[in-house]
Amino acid sequence: MPTRTRAGVLLGLLLATFCTTLGAVLGAAGPAAAHAVVVATTPQRDEVLGYAPREVLLTFSEPVAVVPGRVQVLAPDGKRINVGDPEVRDRTMRIALRAADRPLGTYLVSYRVVSADSHPISGSFTFAAGAPSATPPLPADAGAGSPAGILVPVAKYVGYLGLLLAVGPPLLAASMWPRRRSRRGATVMALIGLGLVATATVGTWIGQAAQVVGAPVGRLSLADLRAVADSDIGLVLAVRLAFVGLAAALLPAVTRGTAGRGRTAALAVVGVAGLATWPLAGHPVAAPVPQVSIVLTTVHVAGITVWLGGLLALTVFLLRGTHERVLARILPAWSRWATVAVAWLVTAGLIQAAIELGRPAALLDTAYGRLLGAKAALLAVVLAVAAGQRRLIRRRAAAAQPRRVARAAGVELAVTAVVLALTALLVQTPPGRTAGTAAAGVTREGVAQSLTTDLFTLQFDIYPAAAGTTNSLHAYVYTPQARELPVAEWTITAALPEAGIEPITVEVFALEPHHGSAEIHFPVAGDWTLRIAARTSEIDRSTATTTVTIR
Repeated sequence: MPTRTRAGVLLGLLLATFCTTLGAVLGAAGPAAAHAVVVATTPQRDEVLGYAPREVLLTFSEPVAVVPGRVQVLAPDGKRINVGDPEVRDRTMRIALRAADRPLGTYLVSYRVVSADSHPISGSFTFAAGAPSATPPLPADAGAGSPAGILVPVAKYVGYLGLLLAVGPPLLAASMWPRRRSRRGATVMALIGLGLVATATVGTWIGQAAQVVGAPVGRLSLADLRAVADSDIGLVLAVRLAFVGLAAALLPAVTRGTAGRGRTAALAVVGVAGLATWPLAGHPVAAPVPQVSIVLTTVHVAGITVWLGGLLALTVFLLRGTHERVLARILPAWSRWATVAVAWLVTAGLIQAAIELGRPAALLDTAYGRLLGAKAALLAVVLAVAAGQRRLIRRRAAAAQPRRVARAAGVELAVTAVVLALTALLVQTPPGRTAGTAAAGVTREGVAQSLTTDLFTLQFDIYPAAAGTTNSLHAYVYTPQARELPVAEWTITAALPEAGIEPITVEVFALEPHHGSAEIHFPVAGDWTLRIAARTSEIDRSTATTTVTIR
């Protein structure tokens, strides 16, 4: 089979395997989620307050940057009530609300921010002032999936494949390429690899823009794409493209064997610097010790590209058509390179995995851990095949059996295609260390209602709304414009006519001018009739009547 045909078959196999695996894993894992999580909110999610707050606070698990115009608080009437731009200090975002005209009912907080590891995240939660609204407001993008679809994970995979193609051929050409073998195919493969890296970088740029603004790729404007340039990830991607350009200028002479030591060293420096841009646009930036995680991930990526990129170039260009005596010199040298690369890969990968998991249980109870486990299992299969290859080489039998070596290498590359697919999804999945840190909502027991009379709006809640125990009752009175209305005198009664229980008068304590508190005892369960009367002046008095279910 001609060399070009073998290269096409191997590349086709890699891409076909990826597409199949990506579809299966996406179906199992669901859409990629955010990497920063909200660890606390004020008010708390689903909390029912006795007043309308003047600000909302969100605390994230890592520093965030606000996406302009994409943070809002909707009042119960659906109108936007936040004023000015949110203020961000380290991990906390403060959203100021209008000082007046804050109606009672359910409020919706909707946000879209960019986390420290460059991943745009969005979410929403509700809280209520007084009793919750019957129909709470909804965010504009409620129910929408990921704006970028599968563009980002596909771009990640294409980038990884490009790295393999760009690293393997120059490495072999600079160290162990036979003098009599043509290097043209290796040069073309390496340039194709750089082209794939550039394409993947552009795809990541577009996907980032879609995720940041929350719009499908087809609706992005030039301004949306330019806005990415002002972000940290935009700078990283721009630097990566610059390194790709430098590598493309230096690479042909190296793969042809006509470059001096200076040009070869320059390409090596550019290559290492380019590899370092991958962790700078992912999880390591937000890890507990970013500097360590960035170095580990760079070493991990370098290990897999040196090993698999070299194996791909060796399989496509050198295993067949090279004299047995020449192969007998190349294969041991290559085996030593691969052994060192695998040692880098495994050591750095294990340490970084421990950092990102955070705890052993995360390996099983988080999507990140399960993807990581699947990747490790497949990688173990590849390493087992590679170990067999190494034994064959050490017995000096590999050079005489190039077809056997090629078949084993094909298995390694095919399984690795799946490993790369899992990696493309893994870097888009929240790390295990963030599991369980999301802000909890308020679990409310009892009764909360909103009642309206001709004079005022009454908000009250009873906790725990249970018979045979002491219940706390809090009542708040507001004007129709949702402003606090002082009460001169409270009268509260509770009755259960079907059980023959006449109205029981409850003693009320005025905690605030508009806020009354009482302790009430319901002797039996049932649907109690509650009457709350408030006198707001010498002549203004009104009564609200309702039924509350006591368990």
